[in-house]
Amino acid sequence: MLLDVRTYTCKPGTIKAHLEVYEKYGKQPQTRHLGQPVAYLITETGDPNQYVHIWAYENAGDREAKRTAMQADPDWIRYTQESAKLGALASQRNQLMRPVDFYDPPRR
Repeated sequence: MLLDVRTYTCKPGTIKAHLEVYEKYGKQPQTRHLGQPVAYLITETGDPNQYVHIWAYENAGDREAKRTAMQADPDWIRYTQESAKLGALASQRNQLMRPVDFYDPPRR
């Protein structure tokens, strides 16, 4: 299993609008291609402008195939355009991680 841990930081005061754009335009095409995320989280403590989502893949090839298909989807392209118009994102950090040998996380 490969986990894609993605941390996004929005410009102050824009996270609510950014997540609304995602819910309206991005959620449906993303989950159509990637399935349900392991987690989609907003910050309870720490930086209030950050959110994290985690996606599970069988391996790097599975991730590449699913993300390539998603990025070619007209609905996903529309989301990326709407997100860019809003201009809320300040930074993005992605980490590809795998579970330790002694832990088998639930599969989605």
